Amino acid sequence: MTQFSDERGAELRELFFETAQELLQSLNEDALKLERKPQDREIVRSIRRIVHTLKGDAAAAGLHELSELAHLMEDALAVEVGTPEVSLAELGFAAADTFGAMLVAYRQQAALPDATRLKLLVQRLAGNQGGQRAGTAKKNVAIRSQVVWTEYEQLAAEAARSEGNKIFHVVAQIDPLCAMPIAARQLVANALGAVAQVLGSRPDPGSAAQGQFIDLLVATSHPENAVLAKCQIPTVISKAEVFEVAPAAPASGEGETPLFDSESGSDVPAPVPAAEADDFTATRHSASSTVLRVEAERIDNVLNLVGELIIGKSMLQQATQDYARRFPKDLLRSRFSDAMAFQSRVLNDLQRSVMKIRMVPVEQLFRRFPRLVRDAAQRCGKQVELVISGQDTDLDKSLLDAIAEPLTHIVRNAVSHGIEDSSERVRRGKPEVGKIRLDAYHQANQLVVEVSDDGGGIEIEKVKARGIKNGLVTAADAERMSSSEILDLIFRPGFSTAEEITEISGRGVGLDVVRSVLHRLKGTVELETQTGQGTKFRLKLPLTLAIIKALLFRIEQRLYAIPLNTVAEIARARESDLHHVDTWEVLQLRGEVLPLMRVGQKPADDSGAGKIFVLVIHFGGRKMGLIVDALEGEEELVIKSLDDQTIATDLVSGASILGDGRVVLIMNLAAVVERFTGATGSAPSGLLLSGAERNLSGRASPEVRQ
Repeated sequence: MTQFSDERGAELRELFFETAQELLQSLNEDALKLERKPQDREIVRSIRRIVHTLKGDAAAAGLHELSELAHLMEDALAVEVGTPEVSLAELGFAAADTFGAMLVAYRQQAALPDATRLKLLVQRLAGNQGGQRAGTAKKNVAIRSQVVWTEYEQLAAEAARSEGNKIFHVVAQIDPLCAMPIAARQLVANALGAVAQVLGSRPDPGSAAQGQFIDLLVATSHPENAVLAKCQIPTVISKAEVFEVAPAAPASGEGETPLFDSESGSDVPAPVPAAEADDFTATRHSASSTVLRVEAERIDNVLNLVGELIIGKSMLQQATQDYARRFPKDLLRSRFSDAMAFQSRVLNDLQRSVMKIRMVPVEQLFRRFPRLVRDAAQRCGKQVELVISGQDTDLDKSLLDAIAEPLTHIVRNAVSHGIEDSSERVRRGKPEVGKIRLDAYHQANQLVVEVSDDGGGIEIEKVKARGIKNGLVTAADAERMSSSEILDLIFRPGFSTAEEITEISGRGVGLDVVRSVLHRLKGTVELETQTGQGTKFRLKLPLTLAIIKALLFRIEQRLYAIPLNTVAEIARARESDLHHVDTWEVLQLRGEVLPLMRVGQKPADDSGAGKIFVLVIHFGGRKMGLIVDALEGEEELVIKSLDDQTIATDLVSGASILGDGRVVLIMNLAAVVERFTGATGSAPSGLLLSGAERNLSGRASPEVRQ
């Protein structure tokens, strides 16, 4: 029984941690609304309902410190109006921060954070009423401790009551001289078992936690004095009291917690407003019957199996094509083709369905930014408005989590560096309140997230001067650089134009993290700016990292692939068509000079007659050409990650297996472009693979297939 209780408690806590994040996010949003409309009592009631729910759920999960703190705040919010010393919005923000820090501490099993600030705000608002309520028992409940019964225990109590039993809350005080306080709980439970059914107890049976009181919820047909007599165990229990628990009754007060509460000294289920009871019950039933919580790892396993099916589809297509070439007049050929077409349609639908399971709206990420912008603007002494759009756009959950940090850096920079002070904006003829826009939308098979502001923009000359000062570029090289190349310096590690170090800027950490994370995710970051008008960052990400449509090509007889959406066009040329500008090879394409990247070795033949293909790619706001020897066609690839022992170069980001068993390496365009556009300006030469990596250019080994 103890093991079952522990497992159930752990599961309940995990469920609580998930739902608590949503509650805290709603608390932040309501506090922001209340800051704009401080007299709106309906918002205050909404905040109180959130805190009420958090209180009950935390207690059910055994997180009593959080539950008691939420209980204090709930009492303080009953006034529904702030004071000159404390605004309710400020109290909401402080509660969200404190509760969030406590959740982190609970999950990491670390020391709980200091909640003094929140308690002081509550005391100022409620005149210490909340603190007194938590510290002393009610008048007719001298030794009763604050207890919240779980929903399961509540249902058991109601079932016992329907059978004609009475429900009692038994509070027993352990004798201070008792040598075995933990065993005392079991002794009391055993004694009560003779006259009553024990439905719940605090602390839980088998728990190592010790306290002064034992609380039990019991159902019995015996009178109250019979129950009390069983609790009076000499040398073990010094005092005991029994209180009858009244049945739940409809009420007009607020409350939407699904768990037991100890409101007003009665152990009854927290009431739902009568007008909302039916809707609340229907909504809850609907949610529980339609929502299924599944671990992300299970979805990943299904997605991996779909990837294996796609490889199998490629193998069947290859076999079907070989059969058609060998027996072009066989009647079975058309039947094979029809079967393959049907299988492809079903597999494509299956792939899309599985991908949608992992897709979540970016609203889950965007919701945190109104509070972030508000706090950053207050620290900087600025007035900033955040406008959000496209929050219903879907993205793979793993990618959504990965871009949280880069997006936070960009938004913070927009507040601290982008938006001017109110006086400066007025002087420039702008509105006093600055505006930051956060937008997301799909473009082909990519997600695009844009962060723009109407601030002062980025000054090219200031960036150039700071780049020279920090040694990122020489003065001579800076004079030859274009505006886009100069702006690219802000993504270098250690670059910052801040004149002083603050909490949110000036530490030389930020935009270099943005680029490195985006490259790791096979994405790009682009920058547009106009002095005096504003700046826009554009983040482009693949919708998923698992399956891509790719263009296959050969370099020195080895097979590579790049995402098809990065290829703008394919041009044919000869070696004689190429020219040199400084250290760059370039190609004149329709009157435009296109910088070229050559990953392999240049042919030893100097005649210049060799034919080549140039893949014109758009990457990170740049337009460049990649020289390849031959094209192999388009293919849908399932990406397999490779460890550092298999691939030692950063120019390859993964591998895939074709239908005929060949291995194709996925070229890391971000690393290739970075190598060619480094500070030295020198173009790399030599083979992409060497040594052990050459083994991957043949057939798939069992290790790669796994």
